Amino acid sequence: MYVVVPFSPERPKTRLAPALAADEREALAWAMLADVLEAVRETGHTPTVLTTAPLEPPRVPETDHLADDLWADLETVVDDRPLSTAVNALLEAAEDSAALVMADLALATPDALETLFAADADVAIAPGRGGGTNALVVRHPGFRVDYHGTSYLDHHDRVRAIGASLESVDSFRLATDVDEPADLVEVLVHTDGYASTVLERLGFSLTVTDGRVGLER
Repeated sequence: MYVVVPFSPERPKTRLAPALAADEREALAWAMLADVLEAVRETGHTPTVLTTAPLEPPRVPETDHLADDLWADLETVVDDRPLSTAVNALLEAAEDSAALVMADLALATPDALETLFAADADVAIAPGRGGGTNALVVRHPGFRVDYHGTSYLDHHDRVRAIGASLESVDSFRLATDVDEPADLVEVLVHTDGYASTVLERLGFSLTVTDGRVGLER
């Protein structure tokens, strides 16, 4: 299976600005990418990073712990076109089934990914919160993605239009993408990977107020 991980190294994760400075967001974005790449590799697949610019992993204190072998011989495709256009170009060229896994799924595990990859449908989707599409597997040559708006519903419509079968994979770990400051809580609660290490090095810790788990720094 051709596994693609889209990633934009330029000004990543701007919605985390209330909690993180620009260099900190960059460090976290790279750490989450590392978590996703490691999880994909542990399923036995070789990930390809679809990037908007050539990749040069940052050398900043928060990410010095990232192993060099994560980036060694990493397969990349550079395409600065909109995400849907770039992904669809890869789907058109793919000779086999393809999977798309977003780079901000810091909670992703090999088990969660294997469940998605094992789905029998022509198109299998792991939906994100709010109607997004966080990961999917495509086995039908006529399917194309559309990541604008409520992409989960749009992808449902596209599957029906081409007469393909669809499976929705219910997974907390694949549904949890890290976009907003509140999402950082999930990283510290549910993972001990690169992203959680970065947050801890930046001084974040969990706190409980009125029975709710939050962050303090």
